[in-house]
Amino acid sequence: MCILHNMTAVQEPTPDRNSELVDIEYELTLLSRYHALAQRAELHLDRSAYLLLGRLELDHPKSLKELSCAFSLDISTINRQIGALRRQGLVERVEDPEGGLARKVQPTAAGLSKLRADREHSIVGVERVLGDWSPDSRRALSELLRKLNQSVEKLEGREWPRPNPADQV
Repeated sequence: MCILHNMTAVQEPTPDRNSELVDIEYELTLLSRYHALAQRAELHLDRSAYLLLGRLELDHPKSLKELSCAFSLDISTINRQIGALRRQGLVERVEDPEGGLARKVQPTAAGLSKLRADREHSIVGVERVLGDWSPDSRRALSELLRKLNQSVEKLEGREWPRPNPADQV
């Protein structure tokens, strides 16, 4: 379920609507448009592969059921996406390290390599966009985006793992 776009009832705009909320919604719409435009042929992974591998990089191995819950997707959708990644050699099935019966999925070295190459491509794009921003402005944006994402996670009841800052470049 997408909290930002899946409302149970559509509300009519009201004259007293907080103008900041209207501005934020508009800017988020533009941001999603720009992000979609930035996806080019140089990338190795499609969006679902990038998201799945990114989750598995931080939090692996996972069963299909665990991934289904994490992404709030039907298990058949996750199974299809993981199947495609397996055929490409980007993930592999492994025994549950905790001794459970369900097989789990983890990224392969090739999967992590493609993920990291695409991430670097994305970081270069962000760096180009924010090139003339001060370090304080970049830090403020980072903190506000994290806060926004954590608010969505709280509403959905699903916390998303974050990279350890000590592990980042």
